[in-house]
Amino acid sequence: MFDLHKLQVFAQVAQAGSFSKAAERLLMTQPAVSQHMKELEAALGVQLFRRGRRGVALTAEGRTLLDYAQRIFALAAEAESAVLNVANLASGQLNIGATPGVSTYLLPDWIRDFQARYPQLVVTAQTATTSGIAAQLVARLLDLGFIEGDLEAADAARLDAEVLCDVPQLVVVGPKHPFWSRAAVRLQELDGQAFVMRQPGSQSRLWLDQILEAHGARPRIAAEFDNPEAIKRSVIGGATIGVLPAYAVRAELQAGALRALRTDVPLTRALRAVWDGSAPLSPIARAFLAFADACAHEAHARLPYDSTDKYARATTR
Repeated sequence: MFDLHKLQVFAQVAQAGSFSKAAERLLMTQPAVSQHMKELEAALGVQLFRRGRRGVALTAEGRTLLDYAQRIFALAAEAESAVLNVANLASGQLNIGATPGVSTYLLPDWIRDFQARYPQLVVTAQTATTSGIAAQLVARLLDLGFIEGDLEAADAARLDAEVLCDVPQLVVVGPKHPFWSRAAVRLQELDGQAFVMRQPGSQSRLWLDQILEAHGARPRIAAEFDNPEAIKRSVIGGATIGVLPAYAVRAELQAGALRALRTDVPLTRALRAVWDGSAPLSPIARAFLAFADACAHEAHARLPYDSTDKYARATTR
């Protein structure tokens, strides 16, 4: 096709209106400039210039290419600046918000490892609901947010989002629950069971309520908490059921304090990064987003189960 150098020569010819003037600006010979333009026109199969006594003028195709060339130059400069900014992050502050599960089990490790790489940066983090994070992003109080699940429609329309990975959601019980001896359960069997859940109005609660109702299960609410750690502790010590992200219960499953029951329906939620797309991310935010993306994929590989496919195939004993 063509390379960036040929585009730069083309742009100089277009701006100068003359091969000879462009050659002077570029410190090239006129034959070299002419050769670049011949090769570019041949590669595209179009005529880019009309030659005349007073110089050259762009054809319609040439004007189109010049418009795109200017965009390419700007994007290349932005890319170079972004790379240099990340490589030379000398100072600055990043304000992050995350939903309770992400804030408790993922974000501390991410921030610790990020600051080990960039010790001169200050990262502050706070915990909020999905809607709370969205509101603070729009108000420019946060630079970056991390959530599980979906944004509300109004928030999705004004925020940008990137899925980092899909997180299995596990039905877990403690040793005191009658299901402790089982390996799997149908969602319909959860009807009437005592559940410990997130508070009403949270995206986690809305998601779980919809899933259970769709499969004919109306659990009895034994307790409601605003964070997954409290749900986990309650389930471990009682005869209740909880549904928690796999990363939140990995240690307890390995220690035998909790048991995850396979289900007949795969339960997963997307882990997303969200930000206000009306302005470009700062170099620090871009660096942390790339870092979090890598961390999320690494953490996903260490989850208790390889995939959710086995949940869909599972049957009760």
